[in-house]
Amino acid sequence: MAGRIRASDVEEVKRRTNLADLVGDYVALKNGGIDSMKGLCPFHDERSPSFHVRPALGYYHCFGCGESGDAITFLQRMDHLTFTESVERLAARIHYALTYEEGSGRREEGPNRARLLAANQAAAAYFVEQLASEEGKAGRDFLDGRGFDAESATRFGVGYAPRGWDGLTDHLKAQGYTPAELSQAGLVSEGQRGVYDRFRGRVIWPIRDTSGQVIGFGARKLYEDDNGPKYLNTPETPVYRKSQVLYGLDLAKRAISRGHRAVVVEGYTDVMACHLAGIETAVATCGTAFGREHISVLRRVMGDDAAAEVIFTFDPDEAGQKAALRAFSEEKRFTAQTYVAVAPDGLDPCDLRLHRGDEAVVSLFDRKTPLFEFALRQAVSRFDLNSVEGRVSALRAAAPIVAEIKDPAMRPGYARELARMLGSDLGEVQRAVRTAESRPQSRGNDREEPPRAGQDPNDRFGAPAEPAAPRISLASLPNAPGVWLERDALMAMLQQGEAVGIDLLSQAVTAQVDEPRLRGVRDAIAAALPALGTDRWLAEVLEQTPEALRDLARELALAPMPQRKAEQLAAYAKDVVVSLLDRDLLNLKGELVARMQRIGDSADAGSRRIQEQLVALEAARRSLRTE
Repeated sequence: MAGRIRASDVEEVKRRTNLADLVGDYVALKNGGIDSMKGLCPFHDERSPSFHVRPALGYYHCFGCGESGDAITFLQRMDHLTFTESVERLAARIHYALTYEEGSGRREEGPNRARLLAANQAAAAYFVEQLASEEGKAGRDFLDGRGFDAESATRFGVGYAPRGWDGLTDHLKAQGYTPAELSQAGLVSEGQRGVYDRFRGRVIWPIRDTSGQVIGFGARKLYEDDNGPKYLNTPETPVYRKSQVLYGLDLAKRAISRGHRAVVVEGYTDVMACHLAGIETAVATCGTAFGREHISVLRRVMGDDAAAEVIFTFDPDEAGQKAALRAFSEEKRFTAQTYVAVAPDGLDPCDLRLHRGDEAVVSLFDRKTPLFEFALRQAVSRFDLNSVEGRVSALRAAAPIVAEIKDPAMRPGYARELARMLGSDLGEVQRAVRTAESRPQSRGNDREEPPRAGQDPNDRFGAPAEPAAPRISLASLPNAPGVWLERDALMAMLQQGEAVGIDLLSQAVTAQVDEPRLRGVRDAIAAALPALGTDRWLAEVLEQTPEALRDLARELALAPMPQRKAEQLAAYAKDVVVSLLDRDLLNLKGELVARMQRIGDSADAGSRRIQEQLVALEAARRSLRTE
């Protein structure tokens, strides 16, 4: 087994990886200042962006939860990878060949994620080949019957699983994959005689993560003698978690991020139909109801813009109505405006495109209805409004929906609409809405707390972790002008050290810093000065920083600087560092003047020496400003 990846290769992979592009596969980023991008933190739930990425430095930091690191750390946290797997993923991304040091170490125990992903990719290629085979005609006929030609199938990577029991199994074994790996990837099932293909006699859709890697499959049965479910998906695996996956997001993420609009449909063919009709923001869940983790995924990609839109489609049957109400129960987790689009005759997007063309699909989403209005009508429709009992029950069911409308200015209008629907007195409806508003709400207030520092975010239900020490951050520093200057000067040293220059920086790290935590970071900068101008600059500073202060040091290195004009940033950085040194000289001047006053006699030799020192000090101050 190959050993540890060579350290120089790890550094080279980090250097060549564009962190903004990598993070952009998961989070919608926008300009946050010079060499700074920002977006919603993928590691905790938040409504305003506090997650900053500094591509030139190769670091990210969240000013909300304190998460920070480099490209390797980001992949480890986002995709639950080991260190080795993260480096290998990044190396593959930039087409860099890694070198392993033989016998220097072992990979971490547990399933090898890279192998599972490779097995899924090989399976996807196999299924595509089978779709073109003679037996694959059943799959081609199915796709053709829904309006998808060979080009469409290729665009979405659609394939076919043969009816035999071991076609895929034998194919992947021949490529070196073990039965244990195939089982871990969810590609096979286990029986008394060993493993056999999980997907048989079905049309296959590859399910990809946001970076485009195949992590699982969705399969639709084709034959009447198939006793399995109509749709069969990959089970939960180390690389596939259905509650966190949206089919088509790899294709839709750019359009969603750019247009701040997402369309959530109910099936794989609906996603295909929407994209082919020009609605390139369509995604779908994979065998599970749309839930809070899907919302978190969408919000990170879309960004939190109050003008953004999320449009759901639901079947008009009872199951679709329940799905709509479930979506509404989580609606407050969106900053975006939420809508429902339902075709008048109940056709889903795939059938609508097949029977009425692409224009009908586009028109469907143009006729969207606010989600809370749809939920209100669905709630009322369940009761007999011709009876007093029915109207009372409908009011009880519908009043909380009006009470939970995000925009309070809209609630009075919908209270009147509800009164009209029920044929009830407006005052009675308003009282019911006020009562619902005053009750504790189960949704919107049950937001999951972000994981504690050092806590695995997936380990929310295990034994309680030890209480974490309070995190030292910029926000925890005293709010005082002197601290502001020290803070800004250290930011300039860390972020613009080369522009400040080694000579000035060498003086600045000896300047007095009164805030003890900032003083600790100053000392780390002093110790790391030999690395200035190299790729190791920030990493070296962090290594020299006491562990308790590393979060603070990262924030200082990544926080946007006050100067927004790139051409003036170097001058600003130098100026603020000079101001810190000038403060030192002014403090010394004050001490000298006080000492001379205590002497009293200007003719005294000691007084004359102080006067000479004051002249030299003023010269030093002038030289700082003219350098």
